[in-house]
Amino acid sequence: MSSAPTGSSLTLSISALDLAALLCSRVCHDVISPVGAIVNGLEVLEDEDAPDMREVALDLIAKSARQASARLQFTRLAFGAAGSARASLDLGDAEQVVRGMMEDARTKIEWMLPRELLPKNRVKLLLNLMLLSGMTVPRGGVIQVAPVGAGPEMGFSIAATGVSARIPQTVVPLLEGIPPEGGLDAHAVQPFYAGLLARDCGLVLGFSQDGETVTLTALQG
Repeated sequence: MSSAPTGSSLTLSISALDLAALLCSRVCHDVISPVGAIVNGLEVLEDEDAPDMREVALDLIAKSARQASARLQFTRLAFGAAGSARASLDLGDAEQVVRGMMEDARTKIEWMLPRELLPKNRVKLLLNLMLLSGMTVPRGGVIQVAPVGAGPEMGFSIAATGVSARIPQTVVPLLEGIPPEGGLDAHAVQPFYAGLLARDCGLVLGFSQDGETVTLTALQG
């Protein structure tokens, strides 16, 4: 078993404008693929008269539209304002957007959290940690999320089990606020942002691995 706690002090300073720009780039990166597929499908409908090709195009458009919608709903909660600064978010809504974003033929979500309201940044952190947990099982698997404690100070334990499970070593320094050699970009900003949220919530993040299971925890510091 290996562990990688992430409780060190922030070492990378970034302006609010730069952070906002990088998060916007990340959202665009998430939705550009399904939106592009919709455009391709529409072009096929315009150019093809064969019924079988038009059926394929319509299937592509429908599938891609659902995917784009799921990604936008997820990123709205994970990165967006989602209410006032002191707002609370419903864990039931979090479950819905996680399933829409991450659950498919390869990946199963086992959601064991109660349906209740938690402080906004705590729920945003949970969503970002789910993304990171998905990175630990690149071939898919089962991701189980369970509560640690209860109430407004609830923490989380997310266990991802799958073939070739691994702790993404490049992510751990970003959670601690340590910049990559080339600086932050739209790919690296998400784990960096997760680290910011964890520190704001007073939670300490940690990775551990046992065989084909990688566990990511967010515990009260």
